[in-house]
Amino acid sequence: MKILVTGSNGLLGQKLVASLRDDAEINLIATSRGGDRTPRPGGYRYVELDCTKSEEVDRVIGEMQPGVVIHTAAMTNVDACELDPENCRLQNVTAVEHLVRAAKRIGAHFIHLSTDFVFDGANGPYKEDDPPRPLSIYGKSKLDSETVVSNGGLEKWAVVRTIIVFGVAPGSSRSNVVLWAKGALEKHEPIRVVNDQWRMPTLAEDLADGCIRIARQGATGIYHISGADLMSIVELVRRVGAFFHLDTGSIREVTSASLAQPAMRPPRTGFILEKAMQEIGYAPRTFEAGLALLREQLSATK
Repeated sequence: MKILVTGSNGLLGQKLVASLRDDAEINLIATSRGGDRTPRPGGYRYVELDCTKSEEVDRVIGEMQPGVVIHTAAMTNVDACELDPENCRLQNVTAVEHLVRAAKRIGAHFIHLSTDFVFDGANGPYKEDDPPRPLSIYGKSKLDSETVVSNGGLEKWAVVRTIIVFGVAPGSSRSNVVLWAKGALEKHEPIRVVNDQWRMPTLAEDLADGCIRIARQGATGIYHISGADLMSIVELVRRVGAFFHLDTGSIREVTSASLAQPAMRPPRTGFILEKAMQEIGYAPRTFEAGLALLREQLSATK
């Protein structure tokens, strides 16, 4: 099986590469903007690819001829998307249009990453067939990209929606909520944390496993892939503190409205995971089990 991964320098991309690189049955092509930042390169071919440029997409997909494309690259900073809608649309919708056309041309199975932000958060947790209603430009862009995938005439496609992904990715330019919480609590400086948003944080390794299961099984349609534990953001930060034996006295609980962020956030998302568990055998770790793996990986990088 030949699998091409976009955004391989990102958190999920690195986990996909780590899981697939040593599999003798997989011919892996990792792609991203700029040079390869994956630790311990080898066991795969790396190709630079800017998905917003149609000619690059056509050339790389045409030359590589993958049987599966796992598209992880996106603009995911919610406030940045709100402030720069044109760039958001270019990266999150136009790029998908280019990839879908190229994947259709060669009959590739296209697996696309999306988000819980396609929902308004009024009635979470959500099933795959619940009606979406995004509150932000980011959420709207991801819903539009889902439509591009489902209406693109592909032989096989899957949309993987997920929720705040955490993990360790050396060289990645983005942090994540768990690493932020750990770092902030270690500094003992006051931190403001919202107490009116609920999520199911997702270990990057679990998300990668879900994507790989879809690829191996040729599964199609929409899948909700996240962690299994629903919690408020402030509870998340407190649980990180408890796990790493850090003082949580510096936490200041605030409401979402008090932060005056450019983009609206859905108050309560979360996913019902039964479809992924039953159809592809998805089995997420507990939040604390994910933290234990993260601790192991942080120790190994010191």
